[in-house]
Amino acid sequence: MASQAPVPTRPIKVLMLHGFTQSGTLFHAKTRALEKNLQKAFPAGITLHYPTAPIRLSLADVPFAVASTEDPASYGVDKDKDKELDVWGWWRRKGDSEPYTYEGIERGMDHIAEVLKTEGPFDGVIGFSQGGACAGMLASLLEPGRREAFEAFYPDGGMRYPESFEDSTGYITTTIHPPLKFAVSYSGFAARGGKLYRGFYEPKIKTPMLHFLGTLDTVVEEKRSLALVEACEQSDGRVVYHPGGHFLPSSQKAYVSALIGFIREVIAEADGTRKENAEDMDVPF
Repeated sequence: MASQAPVPTRPIKVLMLHGFTQSGTLFHAKTRALEKNLQKAFPAGITLHYPTAPIRLSLADVPFAVASTEDPASYGVDKDKDKELDVWGWWRRKGDSEPYTYEGIERGMDHIAEVLKTEGPFDGVIGFSQGGACAGMLASLLEPGRREAFEAFYPDGGMRYPESFEDSTGYITTTIHPPLKFAVSYSGFAARGGKLYRGFYEPKIKTPMLHFLGTLDTVVEEKRSLALVEACEQSDGRVVYHPGGHFLPSSQKAYVSALIGFIREVIAEADGTRKENAEDMDVPF
């Protein structure tokens, strides 16, 4: 995903949403190589903010992590000690098959809303796994007209638009944060198959979104990730496969370059600098 877009001349700020059973601190540790690469690519400055989800998980919540071939300690899981685990989630998934119910999703969204208010504004969001699903949801919630879409589905069993995202002044209700310029999902997914979460995806997400999928991912099924791709208005050229499992490729040049090119492109589009750059290029059009 090479891009001829110019390098931004202003600082960029990105919200980083960790996966299920992780924390902001652990996600930061796992993406330090990515952070360094982004800092080189955006010399005017790029800040990555890593909040921790509000729902503390127990050992019973993380069976796939414990059974993983990876070291359970890398997830903050200590099987040999009876103590609170440093593992967190934006919600707990309930149900044996789709459509799942996401217990605590309102609490997770409220926490993200508070981060937006206290640490924002952000240019974009990058999420991994459950955080990738959150990235799509967050981009959706901040789009114009999304509150009305949620309210249209509510009488038929849909989720209410989170009040924490509303900013009411007099008779005018707006969102607490401007629409994001971009969203990125690594091994993310969409909440499929039921009425409850339709408001996030109907109408389709307009925010430019880039999707990374691992061809060997056994934690999130490809069809669940592709459901998030299909929920986006623009998906052509915005799906990148890497030959690995359930992880974020933080240092591999091809995948880091794809991310950098995407961010440059959408920032240039949002800031109105892409056209100027194209006019300076020696291209046959």
